[in-house]
Amino acid sequence: MKNIFGQWIFLKYLIVSLAGMVTWPRFTWTNKSVIAGMDVLKKLPERKVLFVSNHQTYFADVALMYHSFSAAKWNMKRGIRNPLYLLSPRLNVYYVAAKETMQSGIIPKIFSYAGAITVQRTWREAGKEIKREVDLSDTERIGMAIESGWVVTFPQGTTKAFERGRKGTAHIIKQYRPLVVPVNIDGFRRAFDKKGLNLKVRDSMLTMKFYPPLDIDYDAEPEQILETVMRAIKQSSEFIHVPPPKSYEGEK
Repeated sequence: MKNIFGQWIFLKYLIVSLAGMVTWPRFTWTNKSVIAGMDVLKKLPERKVLFVSNHQTYFADVALMYHSFSAAKWNMKRGIRNPLYLLSPRLNVYYVAAKETMQSGIIPKIFSYAGAITVQRTWREAGKEIKREVDLSDTERIGMAIESGWVVTFPQGTTKAFERGRKGTAHIIKQYRPLVVPVNIDGFRRAFDKKGLNLKVRDSMLTMKFYPPLDIDYDAEPEQILETVMRAIKQSSEFIHVPPPKSYEGEK
């Protein structure tokens, strides 16, 4: 059986499960993960959900989200402590990623099969500022994924904190009208390298909080929708000098 993008679902299952087995010790033994909002995940529908989040590494952030989504599927009250959920992870999950990043090596190419919706950045490529027209096929594929399941996107399109959001996220929200779930993360930049593949520091606190779906006015201007999203993920200018929380009330 194949998914909406023609990928073999069993192969995606193997990749997600094996990657989960490799990363689970990093999130539970090597570092400490505190996940808040598991109750939010358990109440979400099976499709038309868009997660919007800040971004600190290329892959570690997404990996912990996959763990959280699968644990919620199993209705595990203790979060990701018990890795049994890797026997049947949530597979209708996709994430938006830069095509340049996902083609940068064999590991990213493998991870791409786990649910990446690769898009061409319109403002940056190979470390240089550019100006490129939006590829409408990218937007269509994101829409297909939203209609089929859960999608994770990073409105800033970069791992730098407090960068301005990109209006493409707002246009997608206006067009496809998904439930929009804000996510705020912290600690990944300290614990991992930029790619999120190599450890930098052990015993770090990784925090991830899922907030209830936003009350979105889908008919509002894209700028207004984007402002709502950026405030919800605590990346608007008003949060620049606010220290991140040391921990959340959630599953440890």
